[in-house]
Amino acid sequence: MDLTDALARRVVVLDGGMSTALELAGHDLSDALWSGRLLLTEPDAVRDAHLAFYRAGAEVAITSSYQVTFEGFAARGVSADETARLLRSSVDLARSAASDVDGQRWVAASVGPYGAMLADGSEYRGRYGLSRQQLAEFHRPRIEELAAAEPDVLAVETVPDVDEAEAVLDVVRGSGVPMWLSYSIRGDRTCAGQPLEEAFAVVAGIDEVVAVGVNCCAPEDVAHAVTVASKTGLPVVVYPNSGEQWDAGERTWTGDGTGFSALAGEWTGRGARLVGGCCRTGPDAIEVLARALAA
Repeated sequence: MDLTDALARRVVVLDGGMSTALELAGHDLSDALWSGRLLLTEPDAVRDAHLAFYRAGAEVAITSSYQVTFEGFAARGVSADETARLLRSSVDLARSAASDVDGQRWVAASVGPYGAMLADGSEYRGRYGLSRQQLAEFHRPRIEELAAAEPDVLAVETVPDVDEAEAVLDVVRGSGVPMWLSYSIRGDRTCAGQPLEEAFAVVAGIDEVVAVGVNCCAPEDVAHAVTVASKTGLPVVVYPNSGEQWDAGERTWTGDGTGFSALAGEWTGRGARLVGGCCRTGPDAIEVLARALAA
């Protein structure tokens, strides 16, 4: 069964934050290449993280390619050929981990926003000063490499800006490669300030889009976004952050990172069909979520 067929029948559980799982396993990600660096240096750690999420109940693994770009790796002296290999290997590692668990599993190839390559928080602002064509030219090479690895779907995620969403859609339109489009939001708008109605409307008429939604946002912002995204007639994908709060004085997170799962029933009631977690959600949080959704 392909993922689209599954979404027509039931809710599907996504994984959580790849970086969170890697940090919990003791890996240092204080690097501009973030979790993408481990594809180069410790690929087995990436596979282990996928396996931990699968064993926790995730049915879809999102690859560690979020911050893998030709430009970012070239700055570290990595050739274009090697970067292309790493992009493809991100899909292979997730697929390999799936072979160690029973039941149907899918792989979503992560396509992070342009701002992720800058490693300066721009993915939470958008408005990069680039044209739609320039953004399309940035995204095209890695989307082509990821698509060549034959994931079940492209996860175009944490998109802050309608302009960038349209650029990616320009690349994918007509390719026959399924994708979901997920925005980063604050309240009822994209991080760049556009209304969600406008943001979700750009997928109209593009056959490759199999779901739309939001990720890397506050859990309390999800319900309204699901309602708006449902108007597209497509399944809705949501994977917010844990809802934990950063205590700057104590330099620590407060909260246990599993409470967001209590809201999942409302999200699915409004039309969410792909549900998981993003930042600060590790395998334990996904296990709690999977059990909540099963109940």
